[in-house]
Amino acid sequence: MLDLVGRSLCSHEEVLLRNPHVGGVILFSRNLGTPQQVIDLVREIRACSGNLLIAVDQEGGRVQRLCDGFSKLPTMQALGDFLGKDAKAGFSLCHDVGWLMAAEVLACGLDISFAPVLDVDRDTSSIIGNRSFSSNPETVIIAAKAFIEGMAEAGMASTGKHFPGHGGIFADSHLEAPVDSRGWEQMESHDLKPFRALASNLGGIMPAHITFPAIDPSSVGFSSYWLQEILRQKLGFEGVIFSDDLTMKGADVAGGYKSKAQMALDAGCDMILVCNCPEGAVEVLSYMERENVPQNDRIGAMRSSKSVAWSDLEQSSRRSAVIEKLLSVI
Repeated sequence: MLDLVGRSLCSHEEVLLRNPHVGGVILFSRNLGTPQQVIDLVREIRACSGNLLIAVDQEGGRVQRLCDGFSKLPTMQALGDFLGKDAKAGFSLCHDVGWLMAAEVLACGLDISFAPVLDVDRDTSSIIGNRSFSSNPETVIIAAKAFIEGMAEAGMASTGKHFPGHGGIFADSHLEAPVDSRGWEQMESHDLKPFRALASNLGGIMPAHITFPAIDPSSVGFSSYWLQEILRQKLGFEGVIFSDDLTMKGADVAGGYKSKAQMALDAGCDMILVCNCPEGAVEVLSYMERENVPQNDRIGAMRSSKSVAWSDLEQSSRRSAVIEKLLSVI
C-alpha cells in the first residue's frame, strides 16, 4: 500500500498503480478536499486497477483526514468518557459515530478507515492520548465493540491498532524506535485485553513499531512471535495484518526498505505500507517483483461490502440525527 502526491493522479502514479504488487492506496490530507473531489480521485484510482484497497485514517479528533464537507468527529476519549457517565447512551453513541464515520468514507468510494484505536491510554503516550477510548481496558472493549458494529452496519471492515498496545510509553514511533520494558503478564492483563476480546470482530489489525525486549527481541511488526504465535495462534485472529508505515523511524530497527519489507512479510504481515517516500516504495516494489511475492487472498475481505451515494447520504435522516446527537452530548 502506497500513497499519492496530490489531489489527482500523475502519469507516473498511474503506472505504479497498475503494478500487480501494489495492492492498495492510502490517502492523506494533501489528497483530500470536498466529497466530490474525493469521489473523482477514487474514480481515477479505480480506473488504474479495480482491485486496489483504498484507505484513509479517519479516526476522529486530531486524526481526521476528510474534513471539507464531512462531519467533525469527536475524539475517542470523549466517547469513552461519555460511556463512563451513561453506559446505555454511550454505547449507542459509539455505535452511531462508527456508522457515521464509515458511511461518509464509503460514500466517497473508499474501502476502509484504519480504525478504531485499541490502545489503552489517556495521557501516557505522546502519540496516542485522546485517540484512545480510555485508560481502562474494559471501557476500550465496550466502546470499540460498539464503534466496530457501527462501522459494520455501514459496510466497512474495522482495523484495530496498534497491536499489542502503544499506550504504555511516551515515545512516538513516527519519530523514534520506542522500547517498552513491560513483561508478558503486564501486557496480557492490560494492553492486550482489547485485542483478545475483539479479535473475532476485526477485519484487520495493525501492529505497533515497538520492541518489548522482556517478551521478544524483535520489534512487533517484524516479529513472528508476536504476529504468528500470539496474534494468530493465541488470540485466534484470522483477518488481515497490515504493517504500520515502514517509513516511520520506529521501523528503522529493521534496516533499509528491502530488509523492512522482507522482515515484515516473513513475520506475517499480509500488506505492507510504504508512505511519504516514493523512492522507498519503488525499492520495495522492485524487491517484491524479484522475489515474486504472491498476492494475498485475505486482502479482499477488507473491501467495502456496501455503501450509499454521497448525495443520498447527505439527505439521510439517520446522518442528520447522529450529527445532532453529537452536538448535544459531546
